[in-house]
Amino acid sequence: MSASYTCWKCGGPLQELLLPLARHEECPHCRAQLHVCRMCVYFDTAAPQQCREPVAENVSDKQRANFCGYFQINPQAYASPSDQSADSHRQLDALFADGPSEEASQASSSEDELRKQLEQLFKE
Repeated sequence: MSASYTCWKCGGPLQELLLPLARHEECPHCRAQLHVCRMCVYFDTAAPQQCREPVAENVSDKQRANFCGYFQINPQAYASPSDQSADSHRQLDALFADGPSEEASQASSSEDELRKQLEQLFKE
């Protein structure tokens, strides 16, 4: 396995393991199971059932070994705790935002400014 692969749980290098990963393969550093949804390229917390593969069966525990035939190892599967908390904060902010986001308000003010400039141009 390439040295670029890391464990989804601890971030430890997995260069000594062979691909494709066996169902019960474990990380040599933290003993976490590796043939898990969290280690797959299709894993996405924003997707329905947290999987971007449309025909894959739902797996309830994303951190336990499974038999999914669509599993493909993800080189960027490890997310440090600070990355995970920042991502969850962004998702919560988007869900519970009271008004338009800062980006949306900036875009609307830019549109307003451009509209004013066009109106002035065609009035003359």
